[in-house]
Amino acid sequence: MEKEQKQGGSRLAKKPKKPGRLTKQQKIMIAVAVVLAVAVAGVLAWRSVFVRPDLSNRTGGAIVSRGEDGQDQVEEIDYGDGVRPRADGERKSEDFYTVLILGRDTGGGGNTDTMLLASYDVTNQKATVMSIPRDTMVNVSWDVKKINSVYNTYGGGERGIQALYKEIAQLVGFEPDYQVVVEWEAVGQLVDAIGGVDFDVPYPMDYHDPYQNLVIEQAPGLRHLDGDDAMQVIRWRKNDKDSPYGYRTGIGDSGRMELQQNFLKAVIKQMLTIQNVGNINKIAKVFDECVETDLAFQEIFWFAQKAVFGGLSVDNVEFLTMPWRGAMVYSRSYTKLLGKYTELDYVLPIAGQLLDIVNNKLSPYVEVFKRSDLDIMSVNADGSLSSSTGYVEDKLAAQPPDIPSDEPEDGQHLDVNGNPYDPETGFLIDPETGEILEGILAVLPDPEDPNSPGGTEDPGTADPNAPGTTTPGDPGAVSPGGTEPGNPGIDPGTTDPGAAGPDTPAPDPGTEAPQEPNPPADPGFIIIDPIPFE
Repeated sequence: MEKEQKQGGSRLAKKPKKPGRLTKQQKIMIAVAVVLAVAVAGVLAWRSVFVRPDLSNRTGGAIVSRGEDGQDQVEEIDYGDGVRPRADGERKSEDFYTVLILGRDTGGGGNTDTMLLASYDVTNQKATVMSIPRDTMVNVSWDVKKINSVYNTYGGGERGIQALYKEIAQLVGFEPDYQVVVEWEAVGQLVDAIGGVDFDVPYPMDYHDPYQNLVIEQAPGLRHLDGDDAMQVIRWRKNDKDSPYGYRTGIGDSGRMELQQNFLKAVIKQMLTIQNVGNINKIAKVFDECVETDLAFQEIFWFAQKAVFGGLSVDNVEFLTMPWRGAMVYSRSYTKLLGKYTELDYVLPIAGQLLDIVNNKLSPYVEVFKRSDLDIMSVNADGSLSSSTGYVEDKLAAQPPDIPSDEPEDGQHLDVNGNPYDPETGFLIDPETGEILEGILAVLPDPEDPNSPGGTEDPGTADPNAPGTTTPGDPGAVSPGGTEPGNPGIDPGTTDPGAAGPDTPAPDPGTEAPQEPNPPADPGFIIIDPIPFE
């Protein structure tokens, strides 16, 4: 028995193995399938990161909000009696897109002094970026018609952006496909995210503004700039009065636009390098924190992918400034305020040249624009204003100026914001009750200061020691403009839209207020906090 058990045990130990479940061929097929699955997953992931913009879903300048029922509510732009810009038609190429880029300075009250209109022909790898000067005259219903007055006139925020989008769209005759609002801080952060930028600083820069804690100290020459250096360079316009380099070593608004364009070229050149693909997470973080846009991240990445891998070079990106000429234009608001005939300095588009740029570089449409399609303002020999569309929103401005006498009405004294005040105490007066509002000082012009209304140079900036003024000694920092339609005073681009109380105080008598936004009850006066701006 023991022997049999041993034999049995031996038989058990020598039991033949079962053949494998998979043959060699099957294993190879599985490996191939896994590789294919990973490849497909990679392709799908790649496609999910880079999504081609769908123009059928573009919102233009519409305000999209979520209603109580969870559904999107769309507030379209009301163009009123003006010419509606083109919003559809046959495109010049399969992938031709336009983007409105607005630079907003939160430290300066949210003003939008930087305005760029860009076109990108992805199919042919060509791009154009046009700067729009902040003093450009636009067809609005209030007296001071500078384009940088629009954003804060409509209370800032989404409504202010929509109003600014509307004016630029009417100016060029077509609605940009998308809009991007960039906080100034994002420029420096973006430069840091891409590892800095090589830039030839054209001037010795020496400017200090204690009101904003702003220090600009940059040596000229080719240097590698970090984010802080970059912010100083693109904000500079002139040196301090006591600078060893000379106070008049400055470039003004037009020079600063050119400097910013050259700097943007350097940034684009750096971003188009393949090395910056590895910085995509850092760049995305900057966009998430400092950029508002109706483009999805995946769509922005699609543009970046097409630019980097599609062969776009900085040589194929053209930067230009809207063709313009200067003009002095009568202002009924400032004439009334100062008690004497007053004109303001404007930038007027040169119609023929702008039309050529629109048709050949900016417009995405095959159809050719006519001059009447663009809303371009001009000044007639008699001082009245005209539009290339034939329609002027401000009916009083469409007529020759009715110059009033130098005497103020009923002996009323108005401050630089058009508010009545008591000349003995300097306090504002409630226009409804006539009561002196003790503790609320009027913003008065300083006749000894050339930067103040009534001074020798700029009739549109306020006393540098008064609330809401510009930096002392900066004659070009702020262009005159009303804080609200028809209400002259400090450039609305330099004030905090929330600091003036209600969004839209009552307009100047005789001036048609815009249909949007609907003004709340008018307290009768405006209070502006001191927010200096470079």
